[in-house]
Amino acid sequence: MTAPVRVLIVDDSPTMRGLISAALRRDPDIEVIGAAADPLEARALIKELNPDVITLDVEMPNMNGLEFLEKIMRLRPMPVVMVSTLTQAGAEITLAALEMGAVDAVGKPGAGASAAEAFAELALKVKSAARSRVRQRAEPFVPSRREDYRPQADHVLAIGASTGGVEALLTIVSAFPANCPATVITQHMPGTFTGSFAARLDKASAAVVTEARDGDMLKPGHIYLAPGGAAHLEVVGAAPRCRLVASDPVNGHRPSVDVLFRSVSRLRRPMTGVILTGMGRDGAQGLLEMRQAGAHTLGQDEASSVVYGMPRAAFELGAVERQLPLSRLANTILDLCVASADARPAA
Repeated sequence: MTAPVRVLIVDDSPTMRGLISAALRRDPDIEVIGAAADPLEARALIKELNPDVITLDVEMPNMNGLEFLEKIMRLRPMPVVMVSTLTQAGAEITLAALEMGAVDAVGKPGAGASAAEAFAELALKVKSAARSRVRQRAEPFVPSRREDYRPQADHVLAIGASTGGVEALLTIVSAFPANCPATVITQHMPGTFTGSFAARLDKASAAVVTEARDGDMLKPGHIYLAPGGAAHLEVVGAAPRCRLVASDPVNGHRPSVDVLFRSVSRLRRPMTGVILTGMGRDGAQGLLEMRQAGAHTLGQDEASSVVYGMPRAAFELGAVERQLPLSRLANTILDLCVASADARPAA
């Protein structure tokens, strides 16, 4: 029998500690071993209890969650799931936490939402975090931008990611030149976060990054991020454009990577598909359909993935031509989308 995942809850609100604990205790594979009201108390409990995963509030007395997370990642790297208020400020802080090494995030119950609704995925994210690869923070590897780069004008690049995708996408997009291939991205993320994440990617990239809107025409030098929560992102038409479809979740997700990849597979033009770190299988079947339609397909390798779930599923299905470490993906993607018909992908 597998031992349960041992969780320490860190939140200054007694009510919130109780709600998080109740949500986790409903899962027989999770054991709540303690709770702390602030980082100072949490530090002592970490030493005493050695938890597998921490849930961490953002705003707390004595030391805020970001400061505490920075110390954890520097001194004792371990899986952390952030629990954040669903506000603009909360979203930006949570994204910063994900960049710093937090594995995942959930939102606290908002107005009109129950704790059961807000924390519906908390147990799953905690168990996924327990299986994740958490490393001591290092300066990210950023390939130099290829300013003379010229993509195929009609090439479409589709990227899918989930857990760990914030770091992975920032690494890739920050290496893209201003004239990058027309790119569409689905990242599993609440709708409150995707606007802030698009702005963060835009700041990091020489290309223009926006949250996708229904009807946006795909153009080189532009990157379109699926808005979270309300709709799936598809690419349709002879002159490809974004279409937002408010249909049921697929593989438990909306937006779904499978939906994006399947829509791209139906385009009659050069295309490349990339599947990055994340739990589950979303995107595997869609990437296979892209490969069967003639696309180049890449997957992030196990060693560089925070959670090697989605890339593994795609690789085992035969959807992935090559697996590469995160540090090599950006240049390889650009080589696959280059304008010259004689270009060869990077080794």
